[in-house]
Amino acid sequence: MKTSLDLIGNTPLVLLKGPSEEAGCEIWGKCEFMNPGASVKDRAALYIVREAEASGELQPGGTVVEGTAGNTGIGIALVANALGYRTIIVMPDNQSKEKMDTLRALGAELVTVPPTKYADANHFQHVSRRLAEETEGAIWAGQFDNTANRKAHIEGTAPEIWEQMDGKVDGFTCAVGTGGTLAGVGMGLKERDEKVTIALTDPHGAALYNYYAHGELKAEGSSVAEGIGQGRITGNLEGAPIDAQFRISDEVGLEWVARLLREEGLCLGLSSGINVAGAIALGKDLKARGLENPRVATILCDTGFRYLSSLYNADWLAEKGLPVFDWLSGARPAN
Repeated sequence: MKTSLDLIGNTPLVLLKGPSEEAGCEIWGKCEFMNPGASVKDRAALYIVREAEASGELQPGGTVVEGTAGNTGIGIALVANALGYRTIIVMPDNQSKEKMDTLRALGAELVTVPPTKYADANHFQHVSRRLAEETEGAIWAGQFDNTANRKAHIEGTAPEIWEQMDGKVDGFTCAVGTGGTLAGVGMGLKERDEKVTIALTDPHGAALYNYYAHGELKAEGSSVAEGIGQGRITGNLEGAPIDAQFRISDEVGLEWVARLLREEGLCLGLSSGINVAGAIALGKDLKARGLENPRVATILCDTGFRYLSSLYNADWLAEKGLPVFDWLSGARPAN
């Protein structure tokens, strides 16, 4: 008999027509927005809570505390509700209003803090860890360094992609927040075929592109993308099998967000647009290396409905100096 938690994972994989035409090869998107919490982070949330139960760290009636850009918190709140736990979520106050409203609606206790660098003691991760230490019966999820996160993708996402593509996978890429998805899917696919190319797709403002390209953690530029972009090697990234790296601008990511909505009926967040642009770059790179019709998979991370006040808001886009979608500005799309 299935329970509500069995709804997490086993998401569809779809062939993306426009990106495939652009790349000249097959680009596939894993529909993680179809998880109960509408994002890929439900997978990590379930594994983190289940491992804490199995170890005895999380006891009946306990509390799960986490620092998050929002989606992991939403996943934890749903999993915790289903299993009878309380949730306290610490979140930077510059994340989308929709994520904050969703967390409150799910019954989580929401604590917002100003965004700051990881080295600052008031960074949301450090604040959440201290709250867990101060709260009786609480555990700290610690998604960035808790390798239950990547285990969810080694055991779940990777074999799903492999089976859905009939064992014919030439490349996989996605952006990094915690590193759990890229590392876990990469490890899981490499277990099945060492020749699969695993690539990082980094937004501007993150340091990992330079790290994997040149061995130095160095950030350049900035991005408005939520939940991705990392400045350190997290516990989940340690030992990740990264073969290539791409850097994608917000403008290019937004172009694919717009095209996926207008041409394929998929309403997604910016991280998904950046992932798709990275998959196109990887597909072209594999073709340039002589691989005939490579097949590349990526992650469609979360629903665009989570960004109605930002990404899909003309005033917000204009304020950030980003192109406004033609249907928001009143302009008609070109034929």
